[in-house]
Amino acid sequence: MRIIKLTEDGRKDLLENLLKRSPSRYGKYEATVADILETVKRDGDAAVFAYTEKFDGVRITPDTVRVTPEEIEEAYSQVDDSLLAVIRKALKNIREFHEKQVTYSWFDSKPDGTLLGQKVTPLERVGVYVPGGKAVYPSSVLMNIVPAKVAGVDKIIMTTPPGKDGKVYPVTLAAAREAGVDEVYKVGGAQAVAAMAYGTESIKKVDKIVGPGNIFVALAKRAVYGHVSIDSVAGPSEILVLADETANPRYVAADLLSQAEHDELASAILVTTSRELAEKVSDEVDGFVEKLSRRDIIKKSLDSYGYILLAETMQEAVEVTNEIASEHLEIVTKNPFDIMTRIRNAGAIFLGEYSSEPLGDYFAGPNHVLPTNGTARFFSPLSVDDFIKKSSIISYSREALEAVHEEIEAFAAAEQLTAHANSIAVRFEKP
Repeated sequence: MRIIKLTEDGRKDLLENLLKRSPSRYGKYEATVADILETVKRDGDAAVFAYTEKFDGVRITPDTVRVTPEEIEEAYSQVDDSLLAVIRKALKNIREFHEKQVTYSWFDSKPDGTLLGQKVTPLERVGVYVPGGKAVYPSSVLMNIVPAKVAGVDKIIMTTPPGKDGKVYPVTLAAAREAGVDEVYKVGGAQAVAAMAYGTESIKKVDKIVGPGNIFVALAKRAVYGHVSIDSVAGPSEILVLADETANPRYVAADLLSQAEHDELASAILVTTSRELAEKVSDEVDGFVEKLSRRDIIKKSLDSYGYILLAETMQEAVEVTNEIASEHLEIVTKNPFDIMTRIRNAGAIFLGEYSSEPLGDYFAGPNHVLPTNGTARFFSPLSVDDFIKKSSIISYSREALEAVHEEIEAFAAAEQLTAHANSIAVRFEKP
């Protein structure tokens, strides 16, 4: 990996290079996505089935688009029992973590007859997109379905591309069933997003769409936002390791590569104050790459978006870490908890040399659907809050309103909204 000494200009160039990976930079695909969305909106099932045959090579019909209970049972028979046991353990951890996020309605009443409050209501229908393609991610199934289930969503549907045999990957189906999905459809790509956003004869419209996908899925989600809600427009995966001279270079190298293998646009960055560590990590990376199955993807990722950044001080290292605002941040220093208190921007923070990033991907419990491309500066991980909505509750007695009606009327008059003022004043007209 390239080793670069941090400079002001270097930091700007680095951030600009990382931002090139944002879905917002891929305008050349927007016309294609817009055409798919409009066609599905107009033609419904017919368009979805045609695109599925065109892009996935699979012919589906109204009778086969939805996964049947028999197909789910068949999937279970093809999943190793030991893997199913791991999925169930992970599911328990994820559920218990998200149960701590539950928000409840509240009401506050006063003696004068004023009652104010907030009513929390789960979303009625949520769509979960699960990618296929280069890899299969049953972990993403759990991470997207569980918080919706904990929130109390009435109906959770899932769409995912079918394989060439017209079936959904068995582990994906088993994970979805374990997590509590209600319906599964064999549809992927932008056409799946369109079907969930607008509704078709077979797939009913949802209120919100969550889940990762390729550039076409990301752009489709962005395009339908406002018509339905979405979780985020996710960019490629990324990891930043903040380390000092106490870090184990072999561990650090392995963790960097755990994200570089996702795809060619993934980012893997080490920020350190130790040149010796930097050089050892670079050597370890070279050794690991030749042994790993996805070496071609890893090499392209590291060539384009892999960096080892040398900082003069730990304060400088913390500053650049906050500027990058990485999706995953590992802190491997003498006192990681102290450094953690100085971090403002990160999707998920892993502390210490035994808190490797894949622990969060699969098992620990916190959600692995995280903000990417610097959006950790203002976005949070997927949570139960993403699957609820809040309504304000206001109730005044005549006595409570009478005490303040003139002030409200004056406020409305200041904005020249006489109908506003009148709707208050009319309640206190003289006979």
